[in-house]
Amino acid sequence: MSMLDKLKGLLKGHEDQAEKAVDKAGDAVDERTQGKFSGQVDATKEQAKNQFRDQPPE
Repeated sequence: MSMLDKLKGLLKGHEDQAEKAVDKAGDAVDERTQGKFSGQVDATKEQAKNQFRDQPPE
């Protein structure tokens, strides 16, 4: 079982909290980089959210 599968298992049932955490982390990165990489940060946030949204762990 990969680390990502373990993480998905831990997040099951707590997707809303995980999404808030991803948003908060992305906002912190934006603040530290003064928004220079906001496009990349937003794309990464969406990819991270999609990893545990609507995908049951294997």
